Amino acid sequence: MTDYLYYIANASLTTRVAERLHHSVRLPLEFMTVIHQIDGWVVKIKLVDGIDAADLADFRAFLDEIGVLYQPGIRVRMALWGLETGQAPVDVMRRYQVAVVSHGRPDREEIEAFRSQFVSGLGYCPETLA
Repeated sequence: MTDYLYYIANASLTTRVAERLHHSVRLPLEFMTVIHQIDGWVVKIKLVDGIDAADLADFRAFLDEIGVLYQPGIRVRMALWGLETGQAPVDVMRRYQVAVVSHGRPDREEIEAFRSQFVSGLGYCPETLA
């Protein structure tokens, strides 16, 4: 398995990652996890082994253009582990106090719905939700 863990600045770039994975037949995905934090988005991507090295290099270059490699703190690390081991997202959110936006198949609509609800609750749009 090939794992990528990136920090992405805003919702628009996060949805671009989801769309790329959703439409790619050359990148067999096991799952994508999206966690929102006050200052950005944590995205974990797990790909199935056996992918062509050139395709992996292209995908890594894409990720490097829109985000940065991320080393999570203990709370996010435990939340990611919990999701990967099959714990329900709601339980993970309660236990580790993180906002799990999506886990499983990449879904732009879940990211957009989270963004819309958050922005309507605030009454303005912070930079990370643009």
